[in-house]
Amino acid sequence: MHSVETPATPAGAKARRRAAGRAIGLLRAAHPAPSAAVTAVVTALATASGRGGAGSALTAAAVLTGQLSVGWSNDLIDADRDVAATRHDKPLATGATSARVVTIAAGCALAACVPLSLTNGWQAGGAHLIGVAAAWGYNLGLKSTVWSWLPYAVAFGLLPAFVTLALPGGPWPHWWASAGAALLGVGAHAANVLPDIDDDLAVNIRGLPQRVGLRGARKLAASALAAGSAVLVVGPAGPVGVPERAGLAATCALSLTVALWPAGRSRTPFLLCLGLAAFDVALLLLRGASLA
Repeated sequence: MHSVETPATPAGAKARRRAAGRAIGLLRAAHPAPSAAVTAVVTALATASGRGGAGSALTAAAVLTGQLSVGWSNDLIDADRDVAATRHDKPLATGATSARVVTIAAGCALAACVPLSLTNGWQAGGAHLIGVAAAWGYNLGLKSTVWSWLPYAVAFGLLPAFVTLALPGGPWPHWWASAGAALLGVGAHAANVLPDIDDDLAVNIRGLPQRVGLRGARKLAASALAAGSAVLVVGPAGPVGVPERAGLAATCALSLTVALWPAGRSRTPFLLCLGLAAFDVALLLLRGASLA
C-alpha cells in the first residue's frame, strides 16, 4: 500500500520553504527598512503632536500602506533594469517573487492608502496622498531626470502637514517644520544614491546625484542635511539652547567632513550621512509638540 504525502513529508516541507521564500521575496521587494523607518518617524511625530493612540495608529496605517505601495512599484518598474544589471539584491531580478504578485500587492497597498489617509481628515489625507503621488512620480520617471530631488522634497516636506492638519482646527505646520523635513528628504535622496551610483549609471538612471558624480552627491547629501538641521534649530521661536548649538556645530563638522572626503569608494561618507539624517530626525521629533 502506498502512503499518502502529508505536509510532514519532504515534499510538504519543500512546498512550505518555497512559500516562505516567496513571502520573504515579496517583503524584500517592498523596501522594508525605509518603509518601516518612515512609518515609525511619522507615527512618533503624530504621537508627540498630540494625536493620541487612535490617531497615531491611523497615521501609521496610512503611511505604511503608502510606503509599501511606493516600494513595490519601485522594484516593479525597475525590474528590467535590475535584471540587466544582475542585481542579486532585487527579488524580481532573482525570481524570488513574481511581477504579478508584486503588481497585486502594490495595487492593494495603494487602494488601502487612499481611505486610510482620508480617515485622518480630507486636508491631512490630501497632503499625504500628494506626497505618495510624488513618490510614485519619482518611480515612474523623475528618478532619471535632473528633477529627481523634487519628489523627495515634496513627499518629506508634506509629512508635518499630514500630522498637524489632522489636529483639532487643522493648523498648517510652521514653515521651519516643512522646510526642515523637505531638506531632510533631499539629503536622504542623495545619500541613498551613494552606495549604488555605479549601478544606476550602468542602467541609465541619471538623477541629480548621479549627474553630479560621487563627490558631488556626497556634497549634496551633506549640505542638504546640515541645512535641514540648521532650519530645525534656529527656525522655532525662542532662544537656542546650548545642546542645540552643540548639536548643530557637530552636524556642520560632519557635513564638512563628508564634503571634503577624498575621492574613492569608501563607505564612511555614506555612514556619516546616515548620522546626519538621524540627527535631523531627532530634531524633528523633539519639535513635535510645536510643529503648528
